[in-house]
Amino acid sequence: MPCVLGLDIGTTSTIGILIRLPGEVLGLTSRPVTLRSPHAGWAEEDPNQWWENACAITRELIATSGIAPGEIHAVGVTGMLPAVVLLDGNGELIRPSIQQSDGRCGEEVAELAAEIAEDVFLARAGNGINQQLVTAKLRWLEKHEPDGFKRIATVFGSYDYINWRLTGVKAVEQNWALEAGFTDLATQNIADDLVSLAHIPRSAVPPRSLSHQILGAVTADAAAATGLNAGTPVVGGAADHIASALCAGVVAPGDVLLKFGGSADVLIASDKVAPDPRMYLDYHLVPGLYVPNGCMSTGGSGLNWFAATFAGGEREAAAKEGLSLHQHLDRLAADIPAGAEGVHILPYFLGEKTPIHDPVIRGSFSGLSLATGLPHLWRALLEAYAYAIRHHVETLNDMGHATTNYLVSDGGSNSAVWMQIVADVLQVPLQRLNGHPGSCLGAAWTAAIGAGLASEWPDVSRFISLRDRIEPNAQNKAVYEAGYRAFRGLYRRLREEDV
Repeated sequence: MPCVLGLDIGTTSTIGILIRLPGEVLGLTSRPVTLRSPHAGWAEEDPNQWWENACAITRELIATSGIAPGEIHAVGVTGMLPAVVLLDGNGELIRPSIQQSDGRCGEEVAELAAEIAEDVFLARAGNGINQQLVTAKLRWLEKHEPDGFKRIATVFGSYDYINWRLTGVKAVEQNWALEAGFTDLATQNIADDLVSLAHIPRSAVPPRSLSHQILGAVTADAAAATGLNAGTPVVGGAADHIASALCAGVVAPGDVLLKFGGSADVLIASDKVAPDPRMYLDYHLVPGLYVPNGCMSTGGSGLNWFAATFAGGEREAAAKEGLSLHQHLDRLAADIPAGAEGVHILPYFLGEKTPIHDPVIRGSFSGLSLATGLPHLWRALLEAYAYAIRHHVETLNDMGHATTNYLVSDGGSNSAVWMQIVADVLQVPLQRLNGHPGSCLGAAWTAAIGAGLASEWPDVSRFISLRDRIEPNAQNKAVYEAGYRAFRGLYRRLREEDV
């Protein structure tokens, strides 16, 4: 049976998966990615590192699986959305990527909002005027890095860049184009006037591609770098959160995925288009469905930062227990009662995206005392992300989306302590998944569909099985109701102080 390769260009790691149809995983491996924040609110990465990782991962998967490169019949790439990658006229990178979590462009967002009414832009482009827009980031570059801005010949995203390195074909996948703010929702085409808002030539934005559309084939140079056969088909690719949602089983209206990766995402399948400035709108991989969704600026990246900055002294103790540092901190936090004894954290370390769209807000710790220890802080941080997820769910409900079935995925879902906190804050059961490797599987399945190797989108479920179901603890409902009110109130007070 044919094999398919899936690559995930993630915020904290590059992940590759090799599958054999109809339902066998032959290999899964990853390489770390360096996220840089040289100034407050900035988030940047090196696209060359993504490509080097992709090459190393592909060679490793081929070698360890024992298959011949010719057995790989298609390649799919997914990645974080919408990262901004810029090339000059010679195809050279102009600067590091600007990540989707980057919050430097608050002034440019305000300028856009003054130029065009948000309700008009929302109805046209499907998404509101916020820091996620590529237009705002490009305007920032125009002001602050004018020499680089003048050299821009190509603007595209993370997985678009890898696709180009694989095939030599420049294109932007449909959801990158939509979240960038360049797509007319009615026509589903890139609109010249929307691109012009970014002050770049129309030619700088490549043609739009569908996720499962065959984009091109692996070139001879890419074959030499990756170990793939030249001529292997490559599809348009998929946004990481959409690919992950498909694999998790989010295939019917009301299905919700809570995705705990480098950022924390909340996604719901819907059969209706209802643009709302508080949330993002994407196309589902299943034709005819949409995915209203929210994406926080941080998630796992915030936990990683906290652990590296404040918990380095616990590494030895964790090693003696045979645990990772995060697992050790979870064990300590489990002994702290719900509510973290009054400690509250706003996890807005890179500003925040949905649903508040506030690029200038910063993280905050509140309620500290001389009795506060590292376990309190870790538990409060886990609770903070749970409160932020509840804010997203309430927003989706307010938009008219019934949230009926909750699934959780990605690395953070392996934390039983964190998932119990989320279940308690939401007071809903959470279904954990076995064998969900993340977005890379969705990328591989998108390639299988595009290459005609598979025909049904939901059949990706053959690779996934259900794990335990985490039931909410009703005894913690009252304390988390109070904690959620305090969480929302802390943000309002900080914003009032800034005004």
